[in-house]
Amino acid sequence: QVQLVESGGGSVQIEGSLRLSCTASRTNFTRTCMGWFRQAPGKEREAVASISVGGNNRTYYGDSVKGRFTIAQDYAANTVYLQMNSLKPEDTAVYYCAAHLRFWASCGNWADYDYWGQGTQVTVSS
Repeated sequence: QVQLVESGGGSVQIEGSLRLSCTASRTNFTRTCMGWFRQAPGKEREAVASISVGGNNRTYYGDSVKGRFTIAQDYAANTVYLQMNSLKPEDTAVYYCAAHLRFWASCGNWADYDYWGQGTQVTVSS
């Protein structure tokens, strides 16, 4: 029902910036939650940020990225963005766009996300 396509990953130096984009296909719904997760080699998947799309625009962030990353939406373009600033080596991971259609649920319920993109690599080096 929802297909997600990410773009914008790449390599950057410490304290640099990158912006990821995720465009969603839609089928007859007006509100969804979209977010970003990441997974580094040998580590568990970690929630990064999420936003209510077509709803109240409320955002949620993982503790490790608060103050450095910003999630935003372009509702007309079915696209969410993740602006990543002050990048650190520990931000290196595959970043996945995700979504869920449970309009009654909080977009901060990380376990609810059940649509996933293919992932895009972000590498931060010194």
